[in-house]
Parts: sequence; C-alpha cells; structure tokens
Amino acid sequence: MTDLGLDETDLVPVIEEVGHAAVALPVTATAFVAAPLLMALGDDRAAAGLLRVAVAGPGGLAPFGGQADLVLHLDGGVARTGGPRTAASTVDTSLDAVVSTPAGVLTDDPAIVGAAVARAALGHAAELVGLGRRMLELTVGYVKQRHQFGAPVGSFQAVKHQLADAYLGLEFARPAVLAAAWALREGAGAREAVDGAVVLAADAAHAASRAAIQCHGAIGYTVEYELHRYAKRAWALAALATPGDRLDALATTIGLPKEL
Repeated sequence: MTDLGLDETDLVPVIEEVGHAAVALPVTATAFVAAPLLMALGDDRAAAGLLRVAVAGPGGLAPFGGQADLVLHLDGGVARTGGPRTAASTVDTSLDAVVSTPAGVLTDDPAIVGAAVARAALGHAAELVGLGRRMLELTVGYVKQRHQFGAPVGSFQAVKHQLADAYLGLEFARPAVLAAAWALREGAGAREAVDGAVVLAADAAHAASRAAIQCHGAIGYTVEYELHRYAKRAWALAALATPGDRLDALATTIGLPKEL
C-alpha cells in the first residue's frame, strides 16, 4: 500500500466492498492489519501476498484462522504469533474460525501495536458498513417486487420508515469510518475516532439486519436465501469489533449478542 503512495483513507473504501461481498477470506486482517505491522518489523511477505494472516479477537477467536498461515494476537500492548489452534463454532459458519493461543512475541513497540489494534477495529467497522449496504440493497429490491393487498409492500409506510432509518444509520456511519481512517493516518485523536466509528457502524449494521429480516418476512430467516450470509457476518464482526466493556454497553443499547 505504501509503495503505491496509498494510506488508510484509500484502503478503507476497498474494505467496505469486502464487507459488501461478505468475502470469506482474511483480506482485512492480512492487507490492513498484518501487512503494515510486519513491514514495520522488516517482513514484507503479507504485503507481497505471500502470507495469509488472521487476527485473533477476544478469547483468541480468530476469523478465517483455519485458512491462515499466521495468527496475530494483539493483547496487552504486545503483538504475538499464534500457537496451537482449535476449530471454533460461530454464528457465521463461513468465518472458518479457530481459537488460537498466543505464542512468540513479535513486538512490544506501543506505536506499532497500537496502530495494529486501531486498524483491526477500523477494518471491522468498514466491513460492517459494506454489509449494511448490501442488506439494505437486497431488501429494497425485495419490497419493490413483493406484492400484498394489490400493492408492493415497499409502498407501505411501516416498511418505508424501517428502511429509511436503516439508510440514515449507514449514511452517518460511513463518513465516521472515513474520518477515523483520516485520524489514524494523521495520528490525531485516532482512538476516539475509531471507537466512535465502530459503535456507529455496528449500530447501523444491526439496524440494517433487523429491518432486512423483518421486511423480508419468513424468507428472511431461511438459510437458502442469501440475506443470512450478510446478517450473520455483521453480528459476528460487531461482537469482534467491540470487545469488553464497549461491547457490554453496545449490547445493552442495541441488543447485540454478547457472544458469537
């Protein structure tokens, strides 16, 4: 990324599209989190596409850890490599998640580790915005063609209001995520900006998933319909992006599950 003269503000929109497609690969962890960290330590394998990296969240749970060459642990101001892995069950089966235990220390440089932690949270936020967009698109398309009482259900005020609220949440969250990317690049109030972006993105994605499932009716609950791919990914990423006390507060506010 740096070789091309790009920075966080350039890559965040790309990560949003990764979420929009619910890509089942550790793209964000490898390109946005691991590559800058490893390059700072003189290892450019991730940046060169030669190393697939997963990042462990709370409790050592690492999305896409089952297909990663390396698992990173970013706990207590230290970056560690992952040791033994065991398969984990999550609400989103496409995550191919594992539970990894930390092993060797990569670095305890607070600047390097702090930037990686912020990037991991910001990456989740960007993906959540993309996931919310996709769920909203699916739902708008459905309510235009689903008819009841001789009219498209999208013409009903109750449906319009739900989708308008979901759209508004995403429109607030997206610039907050971009602003957090700018703050991370500039090093000015990055922690507060990233935390705010994560909360707004998780709230918006949750609202979009709820509206999408309700407006789809019974079909929204079925695994045969693609909506569940985006909703489950959003629930899982929201839990990973908001660990500890931040997750407790967010779960209380918007009803997020506290466990994946």
